[in-house]
This record gives sequence, structure tokens and C-alpha cells, in this order.
Amino acid sequence: MRDQPYAFPHDAFARDVVERFDSLAPGEESGTVVTVAGRVMLVRPQGKLAFATLRDSTGEVQLFALGSETASFDAFCELRIGDWVGAAGEVVRTRRGELSVKVATFSVLARTELGFGDKWHGITDPDLRYRHREADLWANPETRTVLDRRHALLRSVREQLWRRGFVEVETPILNAIPSGGTAERFSTHYNSLDADMFLRIAPELWLKRLVVGGYERVFEIGKLFRNEGISPWHAPEFTTVELYAAYWDVEDMMALTEELVASCVADVRGTTSLTYQGAPIEMGAPWRRATMSELVSVALEEEVTVHTPVDVLRARLADRDEPAPPPSWGPGRLLEALFGAVVERGIWAPTFVLDYPVEISPLARRHRLDAELTERFEVFCVGHEFANGFSELTDPADQRERFELQARARAEGDDEAMAMDEDYLVALQYGLPPTAGLGIGIDRLAMVLGDVANIREVIAFPTLKPRAEPTETSGG
Repeated sequence: MRDQPYAFPHDAFARDVVERFDSLAPGEESGTVVTVAGRVMLVRPQGKLAFATLRDSTGEVQLFALGSETASFDAFCELRIGDWVGAAGEVVRTRRGELSVKVATFSVLARTELGFGDKWHGITDPDLRYRHREADLWANPETRTVLDRRHALLRSVREQLWRRGFVEVETPILNAIPSGGTAERFSTHYNSLDADMFLRIAPELWLKRLVVGGYERVFEIGKLFRNEGISPWHAPEFTTVELYAAYWDVEDMMALTEELVASCVADVRGTTSLTYQGAPIEMGAPWRRATMSELVSVALEEEVTVHTPVDVLRARLADRDEPAPPPSWGPGRLLEALFGAVVERGIWAPTFVLDYPVEISPLARRHRLDAELTERFEVFCVGHEFANGFSELTDPADQRERFELQARARAEGDDEAMAMDEDYLVALQYGLPPTAGLGIGIDRLAMVLGDVANIREVIAFPTLKPRAEPTETSGG
């Protein structure tokens, strides 16, 4: 495009114009000239008059062109939906009451060669919306609202933690050992080192090593990668905030969790009383607390715990037509499977589920009242898990035993089992003080804030299957 300018200085945004000149009466002129820029989202030539809707990052304002006053009026009438335009002119309110910039001059900043869909319905094809979010953002303003809420959430999380004395840090994304979580991993090869590497499952062990090194309160917001299924609630590349506080235990971390989330929700939405998919939900503290055993027992109408015989737990799973679990599963994993089968999807309001079995919690400290349990919680809301936290395991000998159990499970075919991390075990020998940790899924919380039912809606460019061959992009 040979005539495209290299820059276009402008001095006003759409929202500024609307707010500053809202008091103008129909037919009144302000005497103030502004320069605005954005995309043309509607063009309506009407003889010697022409109107266009200009949309920028803050909102919309009308452009009003007159054949007798606007330079290159005919070219203005030939603008297409999606063209980038810069315009200068006086702010007026038309006789029909529409606040407008009466265009004296304008420049085409970029031409669009692809459409933005029907002007009333935008782009409706999901594949096109996700694959070309840049078009979706203009065609469907609600997409911008959802993503803006996500960005506001990230800002609020940072500000809340900074105020509480937490330091934001960064830890490696490429790892020689896929540690820090139980999940399938993505692998790659580091040519310079001639070594296989893994995209991180979680930054947990690195962050706790920083606590060993004297950073008493740390957090990291970043991407995690798990080579698992894609669903409305699962993405292989997702964002979490993980944080650790020395001298805290699980009770301290639960108090922070409900306070942090409630404050962030209020920052983003102005209230903690929301509606999600048509049903009310209260995100404000305090949240309900119940142990995993209590919740499963109520659902089954009989008491079950981590001490219940394995054959009884297996029978209860079979009663609900659940797939037969592997023979290696102990009571802890079986209890968790029952929780998933009869409890999880029914939890609507934010709820702390407490006292997870040791068998499924390789990094959490044993419960002070029951050595087969850990001081761990997960937060469930709208039928899904949103957060995971616990008192951290600080005993290097116990941690080695847990790693060895994980390694044994992996050797028996459990692809999600955790790997042995000798460097982390060395770090524990330097001494980890009493510490509590927390991880919160940013994407899922953003889904509630945005009132959307698919995780792809809150990710600007979600993971999609590559096209088999190039196809022409169309907004129709």
C-alpha cells in the first residue's frame, strides 16, 4: 500500500470525546477540533452526507462528513467496513442528537482485504473466531470485554500480592526433569546441550528453592504445559499464579486464598455477587469448608475414609458404573475417584475441599492428626477445580520416599506420575522452613468473571489443530 502513512498522530480517543462533549445539545457545535483514529465499522452515504462509525480501543464515535466541507468526500463514501482511518474535525452533535466528529480531513491508514462478517451478527464460525482472534475482536465486541476482564484479573492479582509483600519472580520453562506436578508432559530437544528437555508442568519446586534461598514470599504468573486432553475446561497451555510463603501453614493459605480471589473479583466486576451461565454465585469470603471424606460420605450415604478397605471403595465405584481402576491404586486414589464421580460436578459455590490422601499428594506435608492424609486443600467452584494449596513437605527423607513411590508408579505405566528430582532433594537438605503454597488457575477464574462456558474464550489465541492445507480466510 504505497500511500499508507508511516504514522498518524492523534489526540483523542472515542471514549474521551463522548465523555468530554456529552453535554452538547442537538445541533450544537463545540468549537473544538480533535483528531481520532480507529477502524470503520459502519459506513452510510446519504447523498451529500455520509456517516461512519469509528471504533478504537476505548469505544465508538460517529464520523460525520459533508460533501461541501470534507476533503475527498467521495473517497470517504467508498470506505469499507474494517478500514483503518484517521480523521480530524470539530466535535458536534447532529440535529438528530448523535455526538460526532465533523470530518474536515481524513486519511486511510490501512485497507482491509477481508470482511468482518455480517454487521449484525459479526463472525459466528468458532474456528475462524479462535484461529483469527484479530478479526473476532473487531467483529464481536463481547470478545474484547471477556479478554479485558482477564487482563484486569492479572493486574489485580499482582497488585494484591505486591501489597502483601510477595516478590514476583521467574523460573525456568524448559526443565531437564518434568517435576512439580503429576501430569503428562511435552518434550523437546536442546541441541546445544544434546539433552531432552520438558516444558514445565509447574514451577513449584523452583519457587520453593527460592524460599530456601531466603525469598520468604514469592509468586510467579506464567504458562504451564500439560500434554493432555482439550475440553471446555482444559487447555494444554494455560496460565496460573503460584505463590509460597515461609512460616505459613495450610490455614494461613486458605485465609489468603479466599481473600485474594474475592478482592480480585470485586476489582474486576465491582461486586462479588455474580451470575455464571444463568445461575447466581457468591465469590465473597468466607467460603464453605469440608473434607473430601465428609463430602463423599454424604453423597454415598455411608461413611468412607482413606482407612476404608480397598475392596469397599472399589465396589462403590463399580456401583456407579465407573471404569475399573488399576490394581495398583490404593485407598487414597480410590477415594479421589469417588469424589470425582459423586461430588465434584455438584459443587457450585466456592468450597475448600480438605485433607487429601498422601497417595495423591506427593509434595504436601502429612496431616498433624492423621499420617495417611495431608494438610492440603483444593478449591472447587461451578463444578470444577480452581486452586490447589497445602502445607509444604519440608522433610527431605519423606520427600525422597514420596518421589520413589511416584517413580514406581511411573514404571508401572502411570504416565502422570512425578519424576525424581535430586536437585530439589539437595535443596531440602539445606533447609526449607515451614511453608505453605498455592496455585490458582487464571483461565478458569477468568471464565467465571467473563461468564463464558469455554476456556478458549478467555485465551487470546487458544491451541488449535493446524490446518491440513492453507485456506482462504473469510469473515462471511
